[in-house]
Amino acid sequence: MNIFRFLGDMTHLFSILVLLLKIYATQSCSGISLKTQELYAMVFVARYLDLFTEYISLYNSLMKLVFIVSSLAIVWCMRARPSVRHSYDKDLDTFRHYILVACSFALALLVHEKFTIKEVLWAFSIYLEAVAILPQLVLVQRSGNVDNLTVQYVFFLGAYRAFYVLHWIYRYFTEKYYGRWISWVSGLVQTALYADFFYYYFISWKNNAKLQLPA
Repeated sequence: MNIFRFLGDMTHLFSILVLLLKIYATQSCSGISLKTQELYAMVFVARYLDLFTEYISLYNSLMKLVFIVSSLAIVWCMRARPSVRHSYDKDLDTFRHYILVACSFALALLVHEKFTIKEVLWAFSIYLEAVAILPQLVLVQRSGNVDNLTVQYVFFLGAYRAFYVLHWIYRYFTEKYYGRWISWVSGLVQTALYADFFYYYFISWKNNAKLQLPA
């Protein structure tokens, strides 16, 4: 494992910890898109169905388990925990995420490396992850002014994908490892979606001001 892969995993894990901290410490999910959290739960369940059938390493298995359990726990809190769900910005979180699910699944059926249930679900998870952040970015934009923990959550989630792109580039130059082109394309698309957010994030950080995205 190279440093970029490790940093990618750690920033991804840290983004989840920041989100859980926000929910449990403030008993609020204001500024968080339930639609994005549901999409990520689908991504992890679809991708890690091999958790109990294939073993790569203890680290690999633990990370898969953490991502599945944490994503489902976040969705449960936002939907079923009375002290949290009352703060959900339902009127702002109106992105039609089912369209993303339908398009990702249709694309997975058409574009995959092998027509098996496992491979189609893997491709579906890759395509869906590439666009899963859209409802969250739209919610942040509509809110205009969001709290610091929500901003940090989105930032670390974007940093995770950026580190993974660096991981693939590093492996290409050091191991001549090409990987799966589906992951490359989807990863680049996902990173590009964060470009606007990163720009305004660094502007606010430079000016020591609160992040505000243009409507």
